[in-house]
This record gives sequence, C-alpha cells and structure tokens, in this order.
Amino acid sequence: MRASRLVNLLLLLQNRGRLTAQELADELEVSVRTVYRDVEALGAAGIPIYGEPGHDGGYRLVEGYRTRLTGLTGPEAGALFLTGLPGAAAELGLGAELAATQLKLSAALPPEQRVRAERMRERFHLDAPGWYRRPEEVPLLMTAADAVWEDRRMRIRYRRWEAPREVDREVSPLGLVLKAGRWYLIALGGRGGAVAYRVANLLAAEILAETFERPDFDLGGYWQEYLADFEGRRWTGTAVVRFSPAARERLRDVEHDAMSAAVRDGEPDANGWITATIPIESPAAAATDLLRIGGIEAVSPPELRDLIRRRAQEVLDLHG
Repeated sequence: MRASRLVNLLLLLQNRGRLTAQELADELEVSVRTVYRDVEALGAAGIPIYGEPGHDGGYRLVEGYRTRLTGLTGPEAGALFLTGLPGAAAELGLGAELAATQLKLSAALPPEQRVRAERMRERFHLDAPGWYRRPEEVPLLMTAADAVWEDRRMRIRYRRWEAPREVDREVSPLGLVLKAGRWYLIALGGRGGAVAYRVANLLAAEILAETFERPDFDLGGYWQEYLADFEGRRWTGTAVVRFSPAARERLRDVEHDAMSAAVRDGEPDANGWITATIPIESPAAAATDLLRIGGIEAVSPPELRDLIRRRAQEVLDLHG
C-alpha cells in the first residue's frame, strides 16, 4: 500500500510540477504528516526531490528528472475502459485504481500531449445518467461484478414485473452493462440463452464455488440486439393524436423518440396543430405520457380518448 502511494506521489510531482504538502495530502487522501514521511523516504531512495520554503513553496523534482515507474497493475489495467466514467468506476469499487491509471497514463505522455490531455479533462465531462432520475440503489453490484470477473456461478433472487414477482435462479454471469445510469447483469440462465437482469431488482445474490466455461460471447453485440428486440416488443399498437404548437415545444423535453419522430414528420394545419400516428405501449401508458405533455387531443383509439377524458375530469373534480 505504501509503495503504491510513493509511486503516485512521485508521478503527481512529475505530472504537475510543484505541489504543496497539503495538495499532495489531499490527492493521496492521507495526512500532511504522512506526506512528510513519504517525501523523506523518496529522498533517501535517491529520488531528486526537494522542498521550496515560503507561501508559494512546495515540493518538486529536479528539472529534467522523469521516472519510468508507469507500469499498470492488473486492477489498474482493468479500470482502463472506465476512464471516462468515474461514477461507474466508483460503483464497481475501482475508483482508486482508475485514479492511479489516469495518473500513470498521463505520466507516460510526452509533455505537449500531457498538456493537451489535461485541457481535455478540464473542458469535457461525461455524465451518463438521464435527467430527473435519482441514482438507483445497487447494493449487490459488487457481488455481481466479482462473479463476472471470476467466471463463477451465482444464485440470485430476482424481483420482476410479472407473476410470480420473486423468482430464484442459478445463472452464469457474462457481463455488466450500464445504460442511462442503470446497471444490467447479462447472464446465462437455465434455458441456455442470455438474459438481462436489472441489478437494482436483485433481492439477494450469492457467488457459488462452481465455475463455468465462458462461451464465445460478444457483450456489446448482444446488448444492441437486446435493445432492438425490446423496442420491437415495446410498441403494441398505435394512436392518432393532435398536438398543439405548445405541446410540440414541450416534446423536446420528453424522452420519447418514437413519438417525437412521428410528430416531427407531420404537417401543421392552419392553427399550427399537427395530427400524428404515434406508437404506444398500451392506452394506459399512452394516456400518462400524453397528459404529462398537455396541449393534445387523442383522436383514436376510443379507449385512449376515454381514459384521457376521465383522468382530466378527476383532476377537475379535485380542484372544484
């Protein structure tokens, strides 16, 4: 643990130049007293590190000195693919490894490329989850990740939307997918095909002693096919709806690509209203989506029109 910290301290000085003891302590998440001891240890080991006194002082390396201690450990190399997703790395327990990986990658760059990489880091930030969503509680994510990494079978209890609501399964975990801030476990079930389980819906998870032979499996390819199949099964019918100009404006803030595309292709009438045929999951789901938008008139099917009328009447009754 200390050896890793000493390397990180050395790489911080190499990458950033002068740093105060407090700045080093903050970066390494240790006390200032620990930094003093680590600096003394590096000097005793022959590293040309020196301190500058005064308000603007700090520690720095002798000009021109560069260490080549930039090799990645196994966990750090494993965190490499998460360099743009610090939140996901932290959820998987790889936050420290990710920080060390970025530091070592930066140290390995020539000075001009290191400056460019730092400019990119300062100017661009990726935040994967969608708006208006609280982060999901995923207490069993680490368990799932360990099973995926070690090719170990799992026994899970899972809550699903259809009866029976809670089911027990023994699965062979193949991978984890992060989609719009939600984690999914992809695993082989008893019937042999890959299944996607939402990690937040895992009620219990136990890693078994039994291992399994990982098949030739393309996680990215599977997920694209899963999404295409989901979209195909999602829409069970259509509805004809009139959208006012205000409703069309509000559609920009609604995560409903199929509805937006249908409305976008329509032609406005003399009053600016557009009549569009939109795909729907069900009349009940469509009524909820459309009332959230407002400024619409459901033309068909009659069940959808009646649902919207009754829900609107309930609101009117509540407000006198």
